[in-house]
Amino acid sequence: MKRTIKILAIAVLIISAIVFVLSIGFQISGIYINTTPSLPVGFYQVVDEPIVKGVYVAFCPPKNEVFDMAINRHYLNPGDCPGGYGLLLKRVFALSGDTVFIDQAGIFVNGEHLPKSAQLKIDADGQPLPQYRLQAVLDDSEYLLLSDLNPQSFDARYFGLIARDQIRQVVRPVFTWSH
Repeated sequence: MKRTIKILAIAVLIISAIVFVLSIGFQISGIYINTTPSLPVGFYQVVDEPIVKGVYVAFCPPKNEVFDMAINRHYLNPGDCPGGYGLLLKRVFALSGDTVFIDQAGIFVNGEHLPKSAQLKIDADGQPLPQYRLQAVLDDSEYLLLSDLNPQSFDARYFGLIARDQIRQVVRPVFTWSH
């Protein structure tokens, strides 16, 4: 019995060390691991590309009440961004010059309704969600970031536009296995 426990303890230690080394290697090489349902689960790599419609970006949320609520409700993980927030990965749906309208029915970009963009009034735990409203033409520093996969994603429907200086990198999927 003691031998089995010793072997199990060594195996757990080795696996933990491997995971730790891999996570450091991923950070150094610019690889993100997405485990949220907002984007396909998998590996994303930082790329040197411009921010255009359709690309995925990693961004630091602004320090405000909506993101304080989000971290308290575990919609996002703690991290190294101001406010103690973790980076979020989302897709760019609108940028400079685009007309954006956000209300309970969803998000419209240049008059086109984005699928799966209707706001929910409550989250899965029955807690009320912010009911963000907007009607604007975006300027050079504003971006609309959201998920087109998950109608329950915490995204622009609830926090609005993200400023250019909050976007850290453009990322591309390397290997994904869902959606």
